[in-house]
Amino acid sequence: MDLKPLLVLGTGLALATGIAAQGADSKQQALVDKHEKKLASEFLKKAAWFTDYDKARAAAKKSDKLMFGYFTRSYAP
Repeated sequence: MDLKPLLVLGTGLALATGIAAQGADSKQQALVDKHEKKLASEFLKKAAWFTDYDKARAAAKKSDKLMFGYFTRSYAP
């Protein structure tokens, strides 16, 4: 068994949906911009990340690897 973990990247899409419901388009765009900037971070380029949990789980099962999840939220104070 290859012990290199399969990497999973969690995103805050639910947050963007909630802000849009409040009618704060400029705040939503600011969060989208922060999200894109975070995804462009150097450490994320070091490995192949998945942003879809189900796809990552299927790939981990297929390759018999462990999963590592990194969850973040751009709206944290």
